[in-house]
Amino acid sequence: MADGAAGQDFSVVAATIAEHTRTADAPTAPRRDGPNPSRPTNRSKGAPMTTVTDNPRSTNRKGFTASAGLGDDLQQVLVDLIGLQLQAKQAHWNVVGHNFRDLHLQLDEITDAARDAADTIAERMRALGKVADGRAPTVAGTAGLTPLPAGELGTSTVVDLITDSMRTVVAGIRRVHDEVDREDPSTSDLLHGIVVELEKQSWMLSAENRSA
Repeated sequence: MADGAAGQDFSVVAATIAEHTRTADAPTAPRRDGPNPSRPTNRSKGAPMTTVTDNPRSTNRKGFTASAGLGDDLQQVLVDLIGLQLQAKQAHWNVVGHNFRDLHLQLDEITDAARDAADTIAERMRALGKVADGRAPTVAGTAGLTPLPAGELGTSTVVDLITDSMRTVVAGIRRVHDEVDREDPSTSDLLHGIVVELEKQSWMLSAENRSA
């Protein structure tokens, strides 16, 4: 009878050891109370990833588009630059007097600077979904420049007139710069570059009529 009991106890112990062995060899399941490394933890499941933008309009499918105010500001800058380009070329053709050749060539540099700047602004307007209006009636009716007199113009008169026109264009750009910058810093950077170039040209041209 004792031998039967001992055999039964041995069977129970053996079964217990086998069960512990199977438990130790089984793979450990991932913890359910912590983050799963295979899944991002910075957003909930199914939530779309977001991108920080400077302006709500930049999130639409067509990209950033200019507001009506920004478009109006750039249109005014455009017609002023076209007007300056035309004035500089008109003066280039009709200037006469002392130091004619140097001034004749310098006016072409100003023409080129104004034309390049106008093209930059017009193409920026198109990139932002606005229409650039450089038609002759639009320029004549909306540019803020004082018209040049007809006929030949003396060199000192041309220096003063074109210098004043460049300063007028620069003043107009400076007037809208901060408003443009609040909406689109990228466009305000373009305006900044134009101001720097025209102020340099204004300084160099006005020096023709100065003495130490």
